[in-house]
Amino acid sequence: MAAAVNVSPGHGLAGRKPSREFLDTLSGHDDPGMFGRMLPTLTPLVVGDAALQELADAMKDTNPADPAGDSKIPAGFTYLGQFVDHDITLDLTSIGEKQADPLATENFRTPSLDLDSIYGLGPDGSRQLYARDSATGSGKTPGPKFLIGKTVNVDLGGVTGDHRNDLPRSPEGFALIGDHRNDENLLVAQTHLAMLKFHNKVCDRIAGGGKSAGQIFSEARQIVTWHYQWMVLHDFVERLTEPGIVARILHEGRRFYRFRKVPYMPVEFSGAIYRLGHSMVRQAYSHNRIFTGGGVTIATLDLLFQFTGLSGNIIGDLAPNPAPGPLPLPVLSSNWIIDWRRFYDFAPAANPADVPLGVTRKIDPFIVPQLHELPGDGGSLPFRNLRRGVMLGLPSGQDIASAMRIRKPLTPDEIAQGPDGAVAEKHGLHLQTPLWYYILKEAQVRGGGERLGPVGATLLAEVFIGLVHGDHQSYLWQRGPSWKPDLPSQKAGTFTMADLLRFVGDISPIDGITTF
Repeated sequence: MAAAVNVSPGHGLAGRKPSREFLDTLSGHDDPGMFGRMLPTLTPLVVGDAALQELADAMKDTNPADPAGDSKIPAGFTYLGQFVDHDITLDLTSIGEKQADPLATENFRTPSLDLDSIYGLGPDGSRQLYARDSATGSGKTPGPKFLIGKTVNVDLGGVTGDHRNDLPRSPEGFALIGDHRNDENLLVAQTHLAMLKFHNKVCDRIAGGGKSAGQIFSEARQIVTWHYQWMVLHDFVERLTEPGIVARILHEGRRFYRFRKVPYMPVEFSGAIYRLGHSMVRQAYSHNRIFTGGGVTIATLDLLFQFTGLSGNIIGDLAPNPAPGPLPLPVLSSNWIIDWRRFYDFAPAANPADVPLGVTRKIDPFIVPQLHELPGDGGSLPFRNLRRGVMLGLPSGQDIASAMRIRKPLTPDEIAQGPDGAVAEKHGLHLQTPLWYYILKEAQVRGGGERLGPVGATLLAEVFIGLVHGDHQSYLWQRGPSWKPDLPSQKAGTFTMADLLRFVGDISPIDGITTF
């Protein structure tokens, strides 16, 4: 019997978390600190737990394998979204600093798309993340490149040879990475690994010419971070919203996510809008040629958590030697290395017939059953999301839409559609709707389940643009919106996650496929 694992996507579970009382103390601050409200004057929505529980129960995806519930969004974007979430919520301030600065107006790392989640404090401050500098001869100091972990072979799948396709790990299996949360499920862990390899490839590209290790690291970090920022805004945000929205907001200015000097994390975003990813999660995935998504080798959501060091049974030297498989293991087994062709669209190249491109579930109010029954008495994730919105004092979706002057907000009849909407109507929530549910319903009704509606799209795009623009080292601040990526890509002047994976050259290692 498999051990229970934590399958919650974990958004906002590390670092400080705001309370309603804390947020209320921030009224009148120019910049609220780590957390704040975009629309602070709106009245909080008050809903009892019984009504929220009934609505959450009605949000269960009763047929999670039905293709009618699938979107056209490649499946990898669910977990790229989780990686991004961990990047923008990283909080490395010490306990002493938190006590000395309870409102977090100065002593914290501001929310930004700066890849602190992989870089940590750099080679000097986070030496455990970096490989030794072989160029010096002595190897006593860390170099510019990240450590990459090796996998272990087990009998299942017939995979042979050495593969460096795991996160670097301690002797007891803990991932040596800048944010431990990225080892909580295998798909976000492999995404983190791709980012480590991306940096290392850029280091290889720019090395030479007498550059020191420090110069190579600094230059590579800027290149990697700027391409990542551009990719998040144009390949991720615009995929979930609409093409051109980033340029339009940059031209017209942010209307709702405003700050004077320091970006903050809006609770409307962290507590509702960005939790859209929970509706995109699948019960199972076609992971590689061994774990195809069907039969006895189905790559279930539960297994994707088991093959990690944080949530599962990768336990380093504590595992039997030799590893009997499937679990426990000292490190990741080679037969679980990802095949990226199944998670991102590498068009114009076409996948072979036996390599399906996986997609997310639609962005709508329906959440797969496993997230309604979290292990370890975790309860229902939809209920937790709805209740957290009330505890944070979030306003209704209707009040947000009115404050934003949305031309065509959802009508009560539109919210009341479907079995979930009937429950909302029963409790009057079709008139005043919890913000998270409103965002998902808006995506279903206005976006066809493929993209966010006007409230969700505008606020999601504004926050991400603001997080990049508020970082004085970002490409938007240093070069402006006219800057274009210059690393190799399918289309010059752009950069997508598929381009990043092509550049890394590690598309499906167990099949010997480096590019596609």
